Amino acid sequence: MRGGQIKHLSSFYMIQSILIILFPLCTQSLSFNYTDALTKSLLYFEAQRSGHLPYNQRVTWRGHSGLTDGLQQGVDLVGGYYDAGDHVKFGLPMAFTVTMLSWSVIEFGEEIAAAGEYQHALEAIKWGTDYFIKAHTHPYILWAEVGDGDTDHYCWQRPEDMTTSRQAYKIDKDNPGSDLAGETAAAMAAASIVFKELNPHYSHLLLHHAQQLFEFGDKYRGEYDASVEEVRSYYASVSGYRDELLWAALWLHRATGLDEYLEYVVENAENMGGNGWAMIEFSWDVKYAGLQILATKFLLNGEHHETHKHVLEEYKSKADYYICACLGKNNGSNVDRSPGGMLYIRQWNNLQYVSSAAFLLTVYYEYLNAAQQQELLCPDGPVRTDELLALAKTQADYILGANPMKMSYMVGFGSKYPTKVHHRGASIVSYKESNGFIGCTQGFDDWFGRGWENPNVLVGAIVGGPNCEDKFRDDRGNYMQTEACTYNTAPMVGVFAKLNQLAEKPAKDILSRTSYSFGQM
Repeated sequence: MRGGQIKHLSSFYMIQSILIILFPLCTQSLSFNYTDALTKSLLYFEAQRSGHLPYNQRVTWRGHSGLTDGLQQGVDLVGGYYDAGDHVKFGLPMAFTVTMLSWSVIEFGEEIAAAGEYQHALEAIKWGTDYFIKAHTHPYILWAEVGDGDTDHYCWQRPEDMTTSRQAYKIDKDNPGSDLAGETAAAMAAASIVFKELNPHYSHLLLHHAQQLFEFGDKYRGEYDASVEEVRSYYASVSGYRDELLWAALWLHRATGLDEYLEYVVENAENMGGNGWAMIEFSWDVKYAGLQILATKFLLNGEHHETHKHVLEEYKSKADYYICACLGKNNGSNVDRSPGGMLYIRQWNNLQYVSSAAFLLTVYYEYLNAAQQQELLCPDGPVRTDELLALAKTQADYILGANPMKMSYMVGFGSKYPTKVHHRGASIVSYKESNGFIGCTQGFDDWFGRGWENPNVLVGAIVGGPNCEDKFRDDRGNYMQTEACTYNTAPMVGVFAKLNQLAEKPAKDILSRTSYSFGQM
């Protein structure tokens, strides 16, 4: 047995002991195929593709769509991803999706490769970054959105039949959007790390765009939803732009190694809230917990000047706050939990916060272990780092079916999963089976309201999920629970890869017994 195997075996004996002590009422022990979950996670992104689909497209019920995007504005905006169950291309959540996919590959690339999914992960990232390159048409111009949410939501059509507006909206120096520019810079910087060895030219191109976008966002400051009013009802920037600028600077530092970016994070820690905001959520809008954990990596690894140490320690204290809140060890200021053990932030699409928390718990576990730190000091007492991974696993398992509903909230995984997902393309017969045009309101009349299962399975999609009482209603009109989003699934790519690696180790039997509940199932 190799040293690494002994380490993982010891680690999971420790996790098992922790869970038996803390959660003796566990009534369910489930074993999940994390390889299958990882494979299906990456397959989902092919269902969300816009543009001209490639020859190796695996989701065969989809076809080409949005082929004239940008034409009215004289720019090529074909490609990218639809964010959820509609056909608008929203820049901010798309960029966050690509950042999280890239972060997953950076931290867990070997694990993804071992599962045979590395090429698919690269393709998922590149489908997004190719679009961002097109959308960044000038150093100070970034196209923020294609399509209009209001008109889009009046129609229920397949993407191949779209008749809704494909108006495109941009940010520029007169109409700034530092949050969007910052997140897109972060996505392209992170992706540049992924492609650095495999495709140096492409990596350099991504990094060039990332640096220009960061300069644009920092020089011309403002929230993008003040410049693009059409996005306010869908992806308003509630947290503002300061977190995205810090987030982008950290990714640029990691991609380039240049001190100027880390100095930016240190010098702006106070006035941008990096060492001030203590958060209990991490999402497409609120990046503070993620950037605080990323800053902590540089502290733990000693990748900083001594003069930066104090400020980076303040970043770490806020990273610890988030982790301790997830663990329920934060002196009462904790993330809520459902009776079945799900981390709970809010009613609408709560699983996005579960998946992002599972990722941050997993990656923080990796960072602490790499620094040989076996404990985390929470307000309610010291916590073993293994507890972070144990909680990440229970959240992943909850998504896959270890929950009171005994339902997988990943579509197509297991024997019971949502079959009436709020998704236009999945809910209407594929054009390959019935190529007759389906009009705007015809889709509502013939497909949306009927009680049948979707004719196309949106494999790998993680839906919004249950409420605070673990209740879930599988109904196409129940969009708060049955709509899936790209940023729900993206963080789980890294988590599933890590859990799969551990399941393949000699710790396999122990890993299968680390699921726990917070009440009777």
